[in-house]
Amino acid sequence: MDVAKKIIPVLLVSFLGMVFCYAQGKKKSKGDDLFFQYEYQKAIYAYEAEMASGTLTEQQFLNLADSYFQTNKFEKASEAYLELFKKDTLMGGHHLNKMLQSLSKTANKERRTAFMTTMSSRFQKELLENMEFNVQLLQNDAAEPGMDYRIFNLMGNSPQTDFAPAFYKNQLLFSSGRVQTKRNTYAPGNEGYFNIYQSQLGADGQISSVQPFREVTDSDYHKATPFYSEELSSILYVLSNTENGNLAFDTNGKNALAIGKQAIGGSFQLLLKDLSTSFYYPFYDGASGKLYFSANFDGGYGGTDLYFVYTNNGQIMSAPINLGPRVNSPGNEIAPFVFENSFYFASDVFYGLGGMDIYKSNMEGDGFGIPINLGKGINSPDDDFGLIMRNEGEGLLGYFASNRPGGKGKDDLYGFKVDEKPGLKTLTFKGKVVKSVAGSGTVDKAVIRLMDTDGELLAETYSDEEGNYRLEIPWKEEVVLESTKERYSVFSKQFTEEELQKLENTTYDIGIALYDDLVEEKEGQKVVKLKKFFFDKNDVKLTAEIEAELDKVVAFAKNFPSAQLRIETYTDSRGGSSTNFRLTQARSDAIKRYLIQQGVPQATILYSIGYGEDKILNNCTNGVFCLEMLHQQNQRSLIVVLNDNVLFDY
Repeated sequence: MDVAKKIIPVLLVSFLGMVFCYAQGKKKSKGDDLFFQYEYQKAIYAYEAEMASGTLTEQQFLNLADSYFQTNKFEKASEAYLELFKKDTLMGGHHLNKMLQSLSKTANKERRTAFMTTMSSRFQKELLENMEFNVQLLQNDAAEPGMDYRIFNLMGNSPQTDFAPAFYKNQLLFSSGRVQTKRNTYAPGNEGYFNIYQSQLGADGQISSVQPFREVTDSDYHKATPFYSEELSSILYVLSNTENGNLAFDTNGKNALAIGKQAIGGSFQLLLKDLSTSFYYPFYDGASGKLYFSANFDGGYGGTDLYFVYTNNGQIMSAPINLGPRVNSPGNEIAPFVFENSFYFASDVFYGLGGMDIYKSNMEGDGFGIPINLGKGINSPDDDFGLIMRNEGEGLLGYFASNRPGGKGKDDLYGFKVDEKPGLKTLTFKGKVVKSVAGSGTVDKAVIRLMDTDGELLAETYSDEEGNYRLEIPWKEEVVLESTKERYSVFSKQFTEEELQKLENTTYDIGIALYDDLVEEKEGQKVVKLKKFFFDKNDVKLTAEIEAELDKVVAFAKNFPSAQLRIETYTDSRGGSSTNFRLTQARSDAIKRYLIQQGVPQATILYSIGYGEDKILNNCTNGVFCLEMLHQQNQRSLIVVLNDNVLFDY
């Protein structure tokens, strides 16, 4: 079964089929009528006949491309989408995703890669990062054995559509299109309106005693995708919009799905309703009070996106908030589920294994990590969606829906047991790149790299306008983190496994130094920026004040190890000339010894020179009376950067 026949569409297939019969409007062609009734194969025959005898509009040609896609004629679909793409009309992100899916399902994967390379500017940065990560991940998954999933088809499946499992105390709820009475059938799905069913759970994970769930308000139309919230003691689910017991339509003749909350043993409350917007798959996170769901709002990233609203004990307290491009794609995202700080959902984004695949994203405060395809086993070349799980014994028990071969119906429920939480463990570095010296501030456009201990690049990114960065890779026991920017120092640190474990779910700020913050122009040469310091009279001993300033030189040499330094020391004109030369030379040598003791390589300090009173800066020469403050202007030590003019030549 294709995506357009499940809850984004399975639920829509029914009433959208009726919608276009119900709505009054512009006369359509035979192909249009069949297309909007989801009779895709018949629509193909009609559109092709109309194309042979005349010209299809661009919208009708797009409908033909979609019909090819829905009937698994991916070669023809890709060619039609590409033809439309060349005209640069009608092809939004959602149809670009279908085009790329079509290319992936044919022998044209290289063509897809070439297309992505040339058109990368049209895609969100996060989408490209997600794609690169998952392509590499699935290649590794194909080469290595995955997790040991013990997957089984549920005996309670029917020949119709069964999907959207949910735990309810010691039972399993799910949605089904199984026919109960002729009154509850509809076209074109040729099955019953979706209803919620309950079943007993056995110790082996199988279900029994399947019967309609009586805790929700009765309806002649759709009730589906239940979620039981223990905190709210309520069932959340989607239902057809109705008025006075009949389907309710918007001004365009469209019927959509709402989200309702049924208190167990209590009253019903409508939570989210818009006659022109369908809502799907509610999930209430009791820890945060957020109600997650899928919806097809205008202005999203693709078909259906994932959203949340803040609630107060289940009462809606905010407008819907899109989860953003790290989670949402040009495709369809549905079925959110939170388990142990991981966010699971299904997506038909083009770089997966098949139609709908299940992904896991680490929850990072209000953000999300890269969604990770769960790989073979849970996912297949067909549609897999609606995953739930819980701890059971020494492992995990979970369920999902799939239309993979070997099932009993259109979509079947599957159970699985596994020893550990599904999803590859990843390593995430995130935080800010900041200036490490000369005051606070962030650094934008700095490169950040993760490498293995052999120097092989694992991932690379750049900090944004506010200095933020984020890198995520499959788990490594040891990595090297590096960062730099032109005229900045290079940060480099190797992390052990123990250090990486401590970094989980925390931020890590990277400090790099701007060269121009650390140097200044003095006496016609570039010197390390220091506060002026003085030796005691006729003394060469370094005071604590002097050492504090020299520590800045130590940091400078560490930040810029290629710098070549010369130490210059001067005195005033008082005293004998030869005595002053010896005194300043001893002071320069004392400075050099301290710097080397603090870790500055000896090769970095090319010279340490005492100039005595050779370079007097004012009129305080021999025999001239001057105030002490004027004499002190001539007492100075400079750390000169000899290769300043070539230090950043690459």
